[in-house]
Amino acid sequence: MYDPALVQPMREELTSVGVKEMKTAEEVEKTLAETDGAVLVVVNSVCGCAAGGARPGVALALKHDKTPAVATTVFAGQDKEATEKARSYFVGFPPSSPAIALLKDGQVLHMLHRHDIEGCSAEQIAQQLTTAFDEHC
Repeated sequence: MYDPALVQPMREELTSVGVKEMKTAEEVEKTLAETDGAVLVVVNSVCGCAAGGARPGVALALKHDKTPAVATTVFAGQDKEATEKARSYFVGFPPSSPAIALLKDGQVLHMLHRHDIEGCSAEQIAQQLTTAFDEHC
């Protein structure tokens, strides 16, 4: 487990733009079950590609005209049960940190895996997400 003080600024990069944290498996289950519409689930991480691409890319994408009904996050290496529960919905995708999934009715509509995030700028990630938002939101 990572030191909570270490990851707090990384959490706040997403929560400060309206992304809802899910820290327990129950919160993940409830959010995904009760949300009418698309849900963005960000598997946050301490790695460089999360810092340089994923978190800023999500923040940019959420400024788009069309966005998911709810944007959420779990933190790998910190919120173990919540992360495992979120990943249980990513059928057909191996665990990845970071990862960004767009789901509806518990099904993955679009997925950015670590290999889709590494080496991409925040703008490139935001473009991939907004294209998915236009199609599914």
